[in-house]
Amino acid sequence: MRVLVLVKATDANENGVTPPAWTRDMLEAMGRFNDDLRRAGILLDVAGLASSAHGRRVVFDGEERTVVDGPFQPAAELVAGYWLWQVTDMDEAVAWVRRCPNPIPVPSVIEIRPLHEAVDLRSARAEDAS
Repeated sequence: MRVLVLVKATDANENGVTPPAWTRDMLEAMGRFNDDLRRAGILLDVAGLASSAHGRRVVFDGEERTVVDGPFQPAAELVAGYWLWQVTDMDEAVAWVRRCPNPIPVPSVIEIRPLHEAVDLRSARAEDAS
């Protein structure tokens, strides 16, 4: 199964503050973790995101579309970065996240979300047809 592993934003990184704890050691630890994911054949993609101040949202209401410039609040509901992993199940994903260095060296959250696969969508369409 594929999972999207979301590093949730904090007020600090949304405001462009680089915590002093972002040391060379922490960055190297994160690099080693990503290398471990690659060697295990789990890592499909990884990236950090610019703060929401650089983003836009498109709000849909029927046929109408409204563009809203960032920044967006609250920071804790935003995403600061992500990994895309191929794992056998959610337990494996949780085990890997438990090994992860804290990507934002303040109290932070990593969320794991499974992706809908094409087979899931075909199953749902078949159920709707019956």
